[in-house]
Amino acid sequence: MMDGHELAEVAGAIGIFALVTTVITVIIVQVGATVRARAALAREEEYRRIAEAGLETQRRIERRLAETARSLGEMEKRMDSLEKVLLTVE
Repeated sequence: MMDGHELAEVAGAIGIFALVTTVITVIIVQVGATVRARAALAREEEYRRIAEAGLETQRRIERRLAETARSLGEMEKRMDSLEKVLLTVE
């Protein structure tokens, strides 16, 4: 039979095993949370970069559209004056 000393050793071993298991589990969970947080941060940074690139593209398109509208307006004026000249020649 086991005496009190041997039971204490078994209880201590079980306690230490439970403590080590708990510490390892907590470490694994925390490392996983850190990895997930870093991945989310990287993903958000990529979304931000894509949004900034899209915004810059939109601004560039707006500038080109304004230039095209200005050019079209000038062409309209020229066509009107050309029409007047042609009408006076007839």
